[in-house]
Amino acid sequence: MPPSLTAGGQEALANRHHQYHGEEWHTPRGRMIRDVVFGFNDGLVTGIGFVVGVTSSLVTSSLVLLTGLAMAAAASFSMAIGAYLSTKSQNEFFQREISRERREIEELPEKERQEVDEILTDMGFEPQERAILARRITGNKDLWIRFMMREELGILDEDFESPIKAGAVMGLSFVLGSIPPLVPYMLQHDGFLAMQWAIGIALVAAFLAGAAKTAVAKTVWWKSGLEMMILSALAAAVGFVVGQFIGRVGRVAP
Repeated sequence: MPPSLTAGGQEALANRHHQYHGEEWHTPRGRMIRDVVFGFNDGLVTGIGFVVGVTSSLVTSSLVLLTGLAMAAAASFSMAIGAYLSTKSQNEFFQREISRERREIEELPEKERQEVDEILTDMGFEPQERAILARRITGNKDLWIRFMMREELGILDEDFESPIKAGAVMGLSFVLGSIPPLVPYMLQHDGFLAMQWAIGIALVAAFLAGAAKTAVAKTVWWKSGLEMMILSALAAAVGFVVGQFIGRVGRVAP
């Protein structure tokens, strides 16, 4: 048997792991950028839909600003809590799965060895290679658990995120996204003129945010930017229609 067989098997295993788990989008940096883009875009779309809707109902510029700031604060807090709870729940689920796997290795080692062999078979290793790799893997319980985490459960060490960090990133990103549509209302007393500026600023910000996410998503930057810009325009249109309806109802009501 060639002495390089085991090294070759380990290299193939590493290459497989990199192929399926090493994408930029699934790294901690990638997930953080994903959360920033999501929070920013959500804040932007929500913000432009809100200010256009409120302005269209003939509310004064100062009132739009105050209610917009209140909306941004409440919604960002809600987004942060949601991200915190979802990340915490994910971590707890992962921990339960790892504990179950650890218990099965302790109580049902032969069954788990068979699973290791099946995984290696699916990877395309020959019987001699599988025997060598299986001995290496099952000879160290920590390595065995990490192997099963990755290859059976699909859980990586970097999948465990800080709930506090996830909540903070999401909440702050939402606030940053909701600010651009509100800026014109800080500088312009004419509500409808401020609304026009808000729509323009929001569309530009949406395009830039959509284009920025391609640094991780690896898609065409201008297509991604146009997609976000169109979605923001739709949010503004819906806000305008709803605001017009509310304004008319308010004028008709006694």
